[in-house]
Amino acid sequence: MQVFAAVARHGGFAAAARQLAMSPPAVTRAIAALEDRIGTRLFSRTTRNVSLTEAGHRYLVDVERLLQELDDAEAAAQGLHASPRGLLTITAPVMFGRLYIAPILLDFLDQHPDVTGRLLLLDRVTNLLEEGMDVALRISHLGDSSMAAIRVGSVRSVMCASPDYLKRHGVPQHPGDLAGHRLIVATSSLGSQEWRFGKDDGLAVRINPALVCNSNAAVVEAVESGWGISRLLSYQVGPSIAAGRIRLVLESFERAPLPVHLVHLEGRRASAKVRAFIDFAASRLRADPVINPL
Repeated sequence: MQVFAAVARHGGFAAAARQLAMSPPAVTRAIAALEDRIGTRLFSRTTRNVSLTEAGHRYLVDVERLLQELDDAEAAAQGLHASPRGLLTITAPVMFGRLYIAPILLDFLDQHPDVTGRLLLLDRVTNLLEEGMDVALRISHLGDSSMAAIRVGSVRSVMCASPDYLKRHGVPQHPGDLAGHRLIVATSSLGSQEWRFGKDDGLAVRINPALVCNSNAAVVEAVESGWGISRLLSYQVGPSIAAGRIRLVLESFERAPLPVHLVHLEGRRASAKVRAFIDFAASRLRADPVINPL
């Protein structure tokens, strides 16, 4: 199973052999024996490419779960749960990860030299099991799942503009006033052609954006430049507000805040590295005035 997972992860027999410190023929024999035992092909092979079959994809999900459980069992038996060590993989939204999770992870690694970090910043929801993640930062209401979740704060969805823009174009007093303004929209929030306002989302305003951008950082820069008004999450504009480069508008019409959670799969059986990072990160995030304003 370890050989199979390595071939799937590295996309080839030679690369897996190097990672496992085995010879390529030994890797090939191990996969052939596994396929014979199971009775189906796990990889499609060509002279240039090795790829998982449909059965291989399904088998990989179960294999990774079983190998993780074996690692946990060995770690528990050896007493390693008392000392964080090994590879720790964290995922978070791009901008939140850059502003908050990356500094926290660097400090955590300084304190735990036996832990190696891997940080994956993506503006999409990842499947922790299928993508091999230990911990995820989620900004959303969570549905029922097998994951353990620790709430660490909340963020607001805020309307914002630069002081210069508001001086030139006026301050909107009602969401309906946005029709007379130049709107900047991040693609992640463009799902529909309307913005909703109010704690119960009861007020809907149709929008006609003048600029659509796939980078939240670029949207913040456009707002700071005085180009238009945008809706962003409070943590994304926190530094700009503190520096006076951006002002909030329509605060009385804001939607209900979004909870911020740290989630992981292992629950009470979490390894030392996961438990230690969760405790460390939760303490830091809960102390942050942007995530937990007074």
